Amino acid sequence: MSTTPALTDLGAIEAILFDLDGTLVGTDNRWARQLGERLAFLQRLNGRLDTNRLSRDLVMAIEGPSNYAVSTVERLGLERMIRGLADRVRRSKGVAVRGASVLLEGTHELLASLEGRYRLAIVTTRARPEALSFLDQQGIAHHFPVVVTRQDVWWMKPHPAPVRRAAQLLQVCPSRCVMVGDTTMDVRAARRAGAVAVGVLSGVAERDELQRAGAHLILDRAVELLACLPPRG
Repeated sequence: MSTTPALTDLGAIEAILFDLDGTLVGTDNRWARQLGERLAFLQRLNGRLDTNRLSRDLVMAIEGPSNYAVSTVERLGLERMIRGLADRVRRSKGVAVRGASVLLEGTHELLASLEGRYRLAIVTTRARPEALSFLDQQGIAHHFPVVVTRQDVWWMKPHPAPVRRAAQLLQVCPSRCVMVGDTTMDVRAARRAGAVAVGVLSGVAERDELQRAGAHLILDRAVELLACLPPRG
């Protein structure tokens, strides 16, 4: 675990917002690994080049535009024309496709401990039906009175809109929210919204990337947040 000097007092926190994939749900980064294998020849030309990191960065670079493209088609009511594309976008990040997602170890413990002490929300780039279905299948939907998806806002992370929307629905000031996520987009969205940014290393980003993005706190797994929060009645 690491912190920055600017870490906001967690005693003032009233709500905790969670990203889904890579934070509460496991990833495998398969596409990044496959691309890394294809780019291995570059490392032979330049021994200092980290092709694994390069491939992961390239895969992450297409996620934002892809999410916006899918979201636009959904808003136009043409989602049937791209059936299966959402799964391909999710595989690009290494996220399990619909029906194959698995909660990370400690998630049930984490949510059971937080419920009743904090207001909880999900902030995800998944589509609303898919996100709600997954939460219900995993038996954790009751923990989240608010779920903000790509279909609920015009701008997605790293724009602060999803974080602000979740805070608004929870009736909490963004400065009294913690946003927990595995990507620099989660961290930047939180910082821009005025929330506390907690990065986790269970997904895509590495520690130095989360630090550069401005994470107030970096944890190996989301469940470690429990040890950082003050006692609360």
